[in-house]
Amino acid sequence: MTAMLFTMTFDRAEFVRRIRAAADQGVFWGTSSWKYAGWRGTIYDQARYVYRGKLSEARFERQCLAEYAEVFKTVSVDAAYYKFPDERWIGEMVSQVPPDFLFSLKVTDEITAKRFPNLPRFGQRAGTANPNFLNADLFASAFLQPCAPFRKNIGVLMFEFAQLRPDDFARGRDFAEALDQFLGRLPNDWRYGVEIRNRNFLHADYFAVLARHGVTHIYNSWERMPPVTEQVALTGSGTTPDRVVARLLLKPGRCYEDAVQAFSPYDRVKEPYPEGRTAGIHLVRQTRGSGGQTKAFIYVNNRLEGNALETIAAILDAA
Repeated sequence: MTAMLFTMTFDRAEFVRRIRAAADQGVFWGTSSWKYAGWRGTIYDQARYVYRGKLSEARFERQCLAEYAEVFKTVSVDAAYYKFPDERWIGEMVSQVPPDFLFSLKVTDEITAKRFPNLPRFGQRAGTANPNFLNADLFASAFLQPCAPFRKNIGVLMFEFAQLRPDDFARGRDFAEALDQFLGRLPNDWRYGVEIRNRNFLHADYFAVLARHGVTHIYNSWERMPPVTEQVALTGSGTTPDRVVARLLLKPGRCYEDAVQAFSPYDRVKEPYPEGRTAGIHLVRQTRGSGGQTKAFIYVNNRLEGNALETIAAILDAA
């Protein structure tokens, strides 16, 4: 069955049934963000966003989370990576979803960037050292505090570390030591995950630090990272026996910008990535085999194959 054919025959009701059945087995499927025009006609009913006879993009952007939550029970919120969340913003999202819906938030890069990237949004700080790198007090006040009223709707708080340079940390062991000190200062009653982009940091010291603090290593498919199947096979990579987190974001070897150009507007799978699907199947079966002891949060990005919905459906077909 081709990707185009699947798109034309997408059965929303059956997809919802299978997503809910997976959640009952401890596997929570979600996507990276949710405001994609390419999903209209599959999980989104375009008629819901018509105003005065015309499709209102503003209405779609504002209201589609509610329809997304009719399908999924969790989502990865990338927006929190770019600025600290405030209570009003989180509250507006929570107001649109059922009581058991979970938001997994990427922690703001003010905490995770060793130096500020050379991007316009950083202004004069671009390229300079970040004085708030791994600042536990700032994280508690600026990130955890606005999340606290909505704790029951928070899934995993995800610390994503962009690729670090050799002059940031000469050795992976140095990064692990800094991470150890940081995690030791955090309140331990939240679900945390760490996602790294330096493949040489995937070693015993790093995994041991996460395990000691009850923090999940986030299996991530990314440009310079080994495939998720290889990460899963590494000794000690399952740092939290009761929780698995994976983000199937991008085929290794492909840069993000190329994927955006190739796959927009994300209305169908354009290039299947079999190894990524195999990783998802393995994590599903592993979770099912835990006898209810493990919960898995698996998030899929449109940039992996072109359409996260079809990718998830294909994994569900095979698992």
